[in-house]
Amino acid sequence: MPKQNLKKLAVVLHDLLVTALAIWLVFVVRFEGVLLEEHLRYLPSFLPFFVAYAGLVYWFFSLYRSKWRFASLPDLSNIVKAVTVLTVTLLAVDYVLVAPNFYGGFYFGKITIALYWLVQNALLGGPRLAYRYFKYARSRTSAVRDATLPALILGRGVEVEMVIRAMESGTMRRLRPAGILSPRIDDLGQSIRGIPVLGLLSDIERIAEEAAERGEAYRRIVATPSALLPEAQPEKWLARTRKLALPISRIESLGEGARDTEIAPLEIEDLLVRSTVAIDRERLGGFLKGKRVIVTGGGGSIGSEICLRCAAFGAAEILVVESSEPALFQITEQLAVQAPDTTVAGVLADVRDRERIMPLFVAFRPDIVIHAAALKHVPYLEADWSEGIKTNIFGSVNVADAAVAAGARTFVLISTDKAIEPVSMLGATKRFAEMYTQSRDAEFVAAASGMRLVAVRFGNVLGSVGSVVPKFKAQIARGGPITVTSPEMIRYFMTIREACDLVLTAASHAPAGGPEAERAAVYVLKMGQPMRIMDLAERMIRLAGFEPGEDIEIVVSGVRPGERLNEILFARDEPMAETGLDGVMAAKPIFAGRARIQGWLSRLEEALKADDRAAALAVLDEAIPDFSRRGEAQPDVPAPPASLPVAASRP
Repeated sequence: MPKQNLKKLAVVLHDLLVTALAIWLVFVVRFEGVLLEEHLRYLPSFLPFFVAYAGLVYWFFSLYRSKWRFASLPDLSNIVKAVTVLTVTLLAVDYVLVAPNFYGGFYFGKITIALYWLVQNALLGGPRLAYRYFKYARSRTSAVRDATLPALILGRGVEVEMVIRAMESGTMRRLRPAGILSPRIDDLGQSIRGIPVLGLLSDIERIAEEAAERGEAYRRIVATPSALLPEAQPEKWLARTRKLALPISRIESLGEGARDTEIAPLEIEDLLVRSTVAIDRERLGGFLKGKRVIVTGGGGSIGSEICLRCAAFGAAEILVVESSEPALFQITEQLAVQAPDTTVAGVLADVRDRERIMPLFVAFRPDIVIHAAALKHVPYLEADWSEGIKTNIFGSVNVADAAVAAGARTFVLISTDKAIEPVSMLGATKRFAEMYTQSRDAEFVAAASGMRLVAVRFGNVLGSVGSVVPKFKAQIARGGPITVTSPEMIRYFMTIREACDLVLTAASHAPAGGPEAERAAVYVLKMGQPMRIMDLAERMIRLAGFEPGEDIEIVVSGVRPGERLNEILFARDEPMAETGLDGVMAAKPIFAGRARIQGWLSRLEEALKADDRAAALAVLDEAIPDFSRRGEAQPDVPAPPASLPVAASRP
């Protein structure tokens, strides 16, 4: 028998035995002499049935599902509920059946039944709490023995308590809680699990220096989520830690138990945006569990996180399609470590190679296809326009057609906010890919086949390859200057995790059904208010402990070809669609007929063969009227260079 089943059997036997013991004990305590002998004489004829009934009640209240090592208030609550049901049952049997019909009097009586309630709760709950304390004491002793790094913990009480428990259990190896700083003045003078609250977040420099003078210097700072909220003013306390030269960690996940708490190095991008949108994890788990998923561009910053999220939500098989061998190796190795229950395969393939992509997809037969492979840097695509068309348009056509041929139920195209009223080759090629996706989707909607093809538009993704945040971080690390293209440049921002959860949420919503007119075609995350790039640069400088204009200079380099000052989320003529999903907006489709799109594709193919940029632009102008008006919305910029641009990262 497996070890887990033996443990569960031991718990069942324990609970049944203490149930019998509780009845015997209350008789011994309540009665004596002849009365005790009389009650014990009738006990064998009643006790086996009561114990069996108690076992069913315990099962109903999930007493066998929770581990004793993590016994908590919800577990004790279930015990009280189960014992209360047994007590009420005894009361009913004693007063309704036994007293008037068999015994001639009350067999238990009110006092005995009340005493049973107390004894039974103690016998069921006591061993669980004792076992938990034993495990806790042993793990704490081990953790204290191994803990060599005293840590200063920042945040509010509930979160700090979880972190201290994690340190005591040894989850955060080598860290020992040595002091607490809170953003709330009400917490001063209190202690949490024996660790004192020494001051406010603004006192961090003084508290750390005083500890060093006592010879008890802190070796690590651990910030909980509440210490990083805007109201906690993290840029101020971070600036005060610069002279301390202490490593700062953030809580990456704060689970129900200490074993779920993890830490990661604090990055500047953790502090730049609003609170992330809460994702319906149960919905995504139900959608992805057991599914076969293909992710193109799966080795990129977005694609790799999508692969990890699919595995985390229970995908059975993942096929990673990637044209970069190092990127493919890195993500497949990471999945092998982090997702051992998911079957992962990686293939080297270029989405532009239709003869390679089509049979690959058909052989795998995916349920879901997520198309993240793309060229995305505005200046490069302005210079090398043909590469953008080959990858972003024809590559997307190949992947969408392959998904259809393979019988996938859901296809998701990763698009960009630059596809709305586009002024760049990136935006135009992505908008064309959206239109093709929507034209294919319309065919399946009309046929009521159940397959959906949708697009997801991203804002700027913090921390992704080529985004502005890594660029600014590198410039700050070199001592500046930071280069900003324009003081008026404004962008929306989202985290990589948000972006990937949005993709999966869109995929789960797309097949939901409903009238054709209400079906969403393009999904967008509600990203709150956009941010000026100049403000972003100034805040990053301050978060790094410097002062803009004094320690780090900001230089305006000028708007680059294909850029615009403001990004938008939906085109003016795009009708909105209701998703019913918190934090997610959507638009209904706007596209040309399939035959017309095929004509444009043929003309684009001819323009590529002839290396005729003017002919390609003429096709895009005809297909995307907003693109033909790009001169009206675009600031004055020099003509695109014939060679590769020097600066390729986009704001």
